[in-house]
Amino acid sequence: MLNKVLLITGGSRGIGAATALLAAQQGWAVGVNYSSHSKAADQVVQQIISQGGRAMAVQADVANEGQVLAMFDQVQSQLGRITGLVNNAGVVDAPSRVDEMSLERWRRMIDINIVGSFLCAREAVRRMSTRHGGSGGAIVNLSSVAAVLGAPGQYVDYAATKGAIDTFTVGLAREVATEGIRVNGVRPGVIDTEIHASGGQPDRAQQLAPTIPMKRPGTAKEIANAIVWLLSDEASYATGSILDITGGR
Repeated sequence: MLNKVLLITGGSRGIGAATALLAAQQGWAVGVNYSSHSKAADQVVQQIISQGGRAMAVQADVANEGQVLAMFDQVQSQLGRITGLVNNAGVVDAPSRVDEMSLERWRRMIDINIVGSFLCAREAVRRMSTRHGGSGGAIVNLSSVAAVLGAPGQYVDYAATKGAIDTFTVGLAREVATEGIRVNGVRPGVIDTEIHASGGQPDRAQQLAPTIPMKRPGTAKEIANAIVWLLSDEASYATGSILDITGGR
């Protein structure tokens, strides 16, 4: 892939930040999207630039169509035509039973985790697809092992949104397979990142370690390794695949 320009949503922390740093080391120019953590995004960008890479931070709420359109235009104008997308932005909420959840919680979860991924993928396809004059590209969607396990008593709504992402990944992959675009997914297990704190359980990864066959949570870098491989030409025959990176869970 000659023109390697990557946009990572939710790229300021955790898996997104680890993916941005690793992708930059492998020759990608990286657009680091963030919603509110501008300082964290700037730090990722500065780290990439200090290592000789190209990167920019770009603010957008992925659930807002206007902001998504502006984000893609900004990245393309500064870094070049986008050839890679990582749909990483997502939210979780406090552990709860379904009969205790609010409609507002569900709408927020669906808007960011599902609608946001659809919006970003749509704009990526419009720029990558040979049908639209593009030269191809790769999309990686972040799912979760919760999509398979269901997350009862905790995050059934989150799990359901990730189940939707799995279906979206397979369907879109088959839809654009003849247009130079590969679409794959990664299903992380328990990963030691900040997302647990956002759900009110900062120690959740370590607490769940005994339930994992490998007896430890994964790291953001371990997930980034899988994502960047799927983006690369080394994964040229992989599309519609969903990789479980779960420590055996």
